[in-house]
Amino acid sequence: MISAAAARSRSVFSSLRLVMTSRGAITGSTIRPLRHDSPMRSITSLDVLTTSNNAIGNRFNSCRTILRENAAAARTISTRRAKSSGAAVASALEYDDDDTPPASYKDVERTRKEAWMVNLDRGDNEWLTGPRSNEWYTGKSPLHCPGVDSKGILRSLPLPNLSGVTRQAALEYFDNSWTLFEMLFAGLKGDEPFYRPPVHGLRHPQIFYYGHTPCLYINKLRVAGVLEKPVNAYFESIFEVGVDEMLWDDMHKNDMVWPTVSEVYEYRKDVYDTIVHAIRTHPCLDDKGGAEPVSLNQDHPMWSLFMGFEHERIHLETSSVLFRETPIELVQRPAHFPTLHPSVYNNTSKATQPVEGVDFPANQMIPVKGKDIKLGKPLDFPSYGWDNEYGERSMTVPDFYASEHMVTNGEFWQFVADGGYRNKKYWCEDGWAWRTHRNLKWPFFWKQVGPAGSHEYGLRTIFEEVPMRWDWPVDVTYYESKAYCKYKSERDGDSPTSKPYRLLTEVEHHIIRHPRHSLDAARDDVSADKVMVTSGSEFAHGETAANLNMAYSSSSPVDSFPPSESGHRDTIGNNWEWTEDHFNPLKNFEVHHVYDDFSTPCFDGKHSMIVGGSFMSTGDEASVFARFHFRPHFLQHSGFRLVASEEDAPATQLFPGSFAGQAAARDEETQVDDTPSTDNNVYETDDLLAMYLGLHFPLSGSKENIHPIMQHEHAPTHGLRFPQRVAELLCKLKPVRTNNRALDVGCAVGGSSFELAKSFEHVEAFDFSNNFVEAAKRIQAGEELSFRVPVEGDISEEVSVVHEQGVDSDVMERVHFFQGDACALSEYADSKEEFTFDAVMLSNLLCGLPDPMAALNAMPRIVNKGGIVVMVTPFTWLEEFTPKSKWLGGFHDPVSQEPLYSKDNLKQIMESLGFEKIHEEQMPLVIREHQRKYQYILSEASGWRKL
Repeated sequence: MISAAAARSRSVFSSLRLVMTSRGAITGSTIRPLRHDSPMRSITSLDVLTTSNNAIGNRFNSCRTILRENAAAARTISTRRAKSSGAAVASALEYDDDDTPPASYKDVERTRKEAWMVNLDRGDNEWLTGPRSNEWYTGKSPLHCPGVDSKGILRSLPLPNLSGVTRQAALEYFDNSWTLFEMLFAGLKGDEPFYRPPVHGLRHPQIFYYGHTPCLYINKLRVAGVLEKPVNAYFESIFEVGVDEMLWDDMHKNDMVWPTVSEVYEYRKDVYDTIVHAIRTHPCLDDKGGAEPVSLNQDHPMWSLFMGFEHERIHLETSSVLFRETPIELVQRPAHFPTLHPSVYNNTSKATQPVEGVDFPANQMIPVKGKDIKLGKPLDFPSYGWDNEYGERSMTVPDFYASEHMVTNGEFWQFVADGGYRNKKYWCEDGWAWRTHRNLKWPFFWKQVGPAGSHEYGLRTIFEEVPMRWDWPVDVTYYESKAYCKYKSERDGDSPTSKPYRLLTEVEHHIIRHPRHSLDAARDDVSADKVMVTSGSEFAHGETAANLNMAYSSSSPVDSFPPSESGHRDTIGNNWEWTEDHFNPLKNFEVHHVYDDFSTPCFDGKHSMIVGGSFMSTGDEASVFARFHFRPHFLQHSGFRLVASEEDAPATQLFPGSFAGQAAARDEETQVDDTPSTDNNVYETDDLLAMYLGLHFPLSGSKENIHPIMQHEHAPTHGLRFPQRVAELLCKLKPVRTNNRALDVGCAVGGSSFELAKSFEHVEAFDFSNNFVEAAKRIQAGEELSFRVPVEGDISEEVSVVHEQGVDSDVMERVHFFQGDACALSEYADSKEEFTFDAVMLSNLLCGLPDPMAALNAMPRIVNKGGIVVMVTPFTWLEEFTPKSKWLGGFHDPVSQEPLYSKDNLKQIMESLGFEKIHEEQMPLVIREHQRKYQYILSEASGWRKL
């Protein structure tokens, strides 16, 4: 429960914000409520204009009265250094009781250039400027903290082994985590960097994170039942929820009056004392004076304590990135912080024209033999893990090539100098929009040191600007990484394979890691997860040394440390590596009840996985089992490695889109093994896959005498064989045969593709769901698959996949399956050889795409003259899949209010693209839920001939 005083205070600040807005200039911009997660709707200047002056004055007077009370109370809380948040604005309210605020108050907003500046000049600036004394630390000072070395440098301790935890060990790891975080924040110079929003506006200002990590300790320990009451209910409300960096152009989440640094400092002191007391006295950590260490697992109440440790370490790293984005004059290197890598003091680096072999090493592509990889952390592994690490997935990884090391600043310089940031052809649509929005011309952490056009650069680290290190890995976003891959493919002509360069995948990453510290090795021996036994001071030494666990406070040359057995360097540490994978759950994924929304909001196909950790990664982030992610436009200490393969990337992607792929994304937590298995029952628990196997192979069950529809009078058997009927329609419309090739867009598990292959020499078939594509490949390879057909409740019957008549091995060999995106058809036309077709099929796909026009606009490029496109769709538009602005119909004209239907708009679109409509029919579809319940869908099938 939030106290009445806290709730009142929140109401005061919200009221104040409204009044200040009412008296300010009319801009038409949206003024947000105080809290970013408030249920209140946004208030616009137009709303304010409709409020009478009397109402504004009355609200202002009420606000003034309460603020005076709060300001007086707040001064008693923190008289030591600064005025409280309430006092910061109360001083503007000293005037007679009339309806007109004084001129000094009316000018408050007007005299400040930006809204966030209301938080400045409240008495904290002096004690926050210059090096911090030991008084800054609310717990242990660095020189007295576990993890400090003989030179007075504080680094991370190893990740705790939870098979035997003592109170002392827990206290040491807590102190190490807590002081590392406060030592980082000793690098902010003055009060401004605590409140200045980051330049991109995607994160809260640093004051939020200064209060967020202690807040989470308290809230999660309360959820777990370890603590009974809050430390500061108001702070534990406003500092509770961070932000996902969802939209790169949303700049409106940072306008509020925050508590002063002094207030949060006092709060941190109280939280520190509370946590120490819990560690020392709570009965669930009773270790009998250290004689009987306690074993912790996910069911133990103190799992929440270690959750707080690892959460704090995540923000230690992400906040360090925010430091790197902060103006250089607002940061300072704290005493006792790990040093930059020694290579930075090498004065041979030059600002421009780096030369391979001199300024940075050549980056050879090394062949890698594929193998089977099993992902997932065992439930009984004795370290803390986030929910997404648990579960399992096995995948067979094909052979591939991977660059020896991550792409360096030196390699990336050529992309910049060749105009890569000016050339739209290298960028995906959203990536280009992001680049132009930010007006980026080179990587963000590069600093121009010469005249425009000279391409002379320095480099920004956390606290310093240093001469450019061309042999360090480049720090870029996912978008920049992918743009470079496309540029590199074009410049070099070919990768070592017939396919263009791409990024690494999660499973490929685990192949090139050192086998002594692999997933399999760690499952057999806890110490093989190197962070379990290695501190930051030791990580940079030995045969498997790495720049990890805060061994240094910067990147290092890509050839500084020994390679893995496969010949690859920095497979862990230095920089994170972007991958082709979307952040995704493993099979049998379960949320943890103490933090039930840590991972699930980001299983959305919009977050890209990063692997390997960076120089700032500590604790669980540095574990072999770690699985982390960021939005593709977001900066981290992250780079990338070039990869190429003949086979499609073995990546797990949750693309929104197709009728099948969308459902697969929603149900990814029940996804199947991606590896061919001798166990025919591998899909027993995958209801979704079973449903589509039944849809695409309706003869399945004939051997077991299980009918696809329970036999009865008027049974809708005409709705069976839907995929086959769509394919048959396409053939019936007699496309002109130019190259005798067909394309099945949204092929699901392949029943329609095999039907097309009976009439065409070659069929390209892709789907958004990797599960479906892998199942189709297994069927194509001749494996006898079985799945379960629901009967009633938990009762189901196992049936074997049975093909349609005429589908044999020769027919199936004509199909090439791959995972793909219907919205990327134009890109495939550019990058894939011979990507034109006499026949194209889109079956129950169009109304599930995030951008239907992206698929339609590609049709003239990929369909041969006289070719046929068959589209079948129920026009089920849902904002869950397709933004309303992208719907083809299903809404009213905003002016005439006439209904606009999708089929009419589709006709206009296809005719404008050079197609004529030659066929229309209503095509029924039956999907079984169980033996007495079926979905009956009536889709519209239309045929289009290219003129």
